Amino acid sequence: MIMSASSFPSLALGCFLLVLVVELHVALGLSRGSMLDVGSGGTVAPPVTSGICASSVVIYGYKCQEFDVVTPDGYILSVQRIPEGRAGGGGSGGTNKQPVLIQHGVLVDGMTWLLNPPEQDLPLILADNGFDVWIANTRGTRFSRRHTSLDPANADFWDWSWDEVVQFDVPAVLDFIHGKTGQKIDYVGHSMGTLVALASLSEGKLVDKLQSAALLSPIAYLSHMTTALGVAAVKAFVGEMVKLAGLVEFDPKGEPVANFLQALCANPGVNCYDLLAALTGKNCCLNVSTVDLFLKNEPQPTSTKNMVHLAQIARDGVLAKYNYGIPGFNVMHYGDVRPPVYNLSNIPRDFPIFLSYGGKDALSDPKDVQRLLDSLKLHDVGKLTIQFLENYAHADFIMGVNAKDVVYSQVLSFFKNQQ
Repeated sequence: MIMSASSFPSLALGCFLLVLVVELHVALGLSRGSMLDVGSGGTVAPPVTSGICASSVVIYGYKCQEFDVVTPDGYILSVQRIPEGRAGGGGSGGTNKQPVLIQHGVLVDGMTWLLNPPEQDLPLILADNGFDVWIANTRGTRFSRRHTSLDPANADFWDWSWDEVVQFDVPAVLDFIHGKTGQKIDYVGHSMGTLVALASLSEGKLVDKLQSAALLSPIAYLSHMTTALGVAAVKAFVGEMVKLAGLVEFDPKGEPVANFLQALCANPGVNCYDLLAALTGKNCCLNVSTVDLFLKNEPQPTSTKNMVHLAQIARDGVLAKYNYGIPGFNVMHYGDVRPPVYNLSNIPRDFPIFLSYGGKDALSDPKDVQRLLDSLKLHDVGKLTIQFLENYAHADFIMGVNAKDVVYSQVLSFFKNQQ
């Protein structure tokens, strides 16, 4: 069943991870490491006893640094840096190496890139190939759950959507990396990590800091999905309903979300025992032990407003800023009754883009990717590289056992061609 743009299929982006937690009763595995005081632009942290560096990078023989980056609206974002490969290679702490920022999707964090053995993980592959690697963690996730004045228990802490990630998070992290390296930065995004890059580039925000972008399983339009759980979520109007009910934090481990998802699983035709395939498409190349590790570390919280905003893309069929639902509120925020549209055709035509998508992907559906490609149809010859993988689904791009050879080798070649 293909769903129309008048519905809410994008809510299933979250539901797939959330129900996995409810049904399989998996707890989060790692805790927050300690940090130094935060300066105006971020400061290096001392060695951590837990967190991404200690648990998933240093143990494999790589150097790793933890940073705090403060956004203009006060969120304190955790960023990891892998300055060199396992073999060393210069020992210069990343100086003169090409920096690359890796941005995760919705309801996960930077750990999602580091779940396979080290020789299969994109950040470590990039480090071993001479790149200065930086890993982002979006606001609200476990390592970026801090603010200069707000507490996560305060509703105002969760008053944001991916608009603010576009406006504040990504530019702040890129400014920080540029300040440390003095170089333009390559970018890798998956899922919502592609959405925020595309939206930012369309507004000219990142052009002066980015050298190129690799977009894996890209999300820009969300009008198609083939999943019974998505249909059930559509009928429930989950996003706006929970927002109106005062649930500002969309926490997969919280009782309200768990109760809602258990109700969804009771719908006829919804199979909550094979959700990875049902929601992402049939992934071709996942290792069972990697999926188990994934479930120990993900999903992560996000704001309910963010989930509503993703739903609005599907419902309206337009890539636009958050719609407050009341014309007067939109006028107050935007000066118009309708939210401004992110015009992807404004992305500079000479900006190098690598785009890889899968034929079995139920989230980044090929029909929606074709609409994205149509927005880029005037891109300069040689500046847009497209890879289509017939048997790949959404999770294969970050956890596939053969992604190193099938996808990451192409990302490496693309980046090296920009140097």
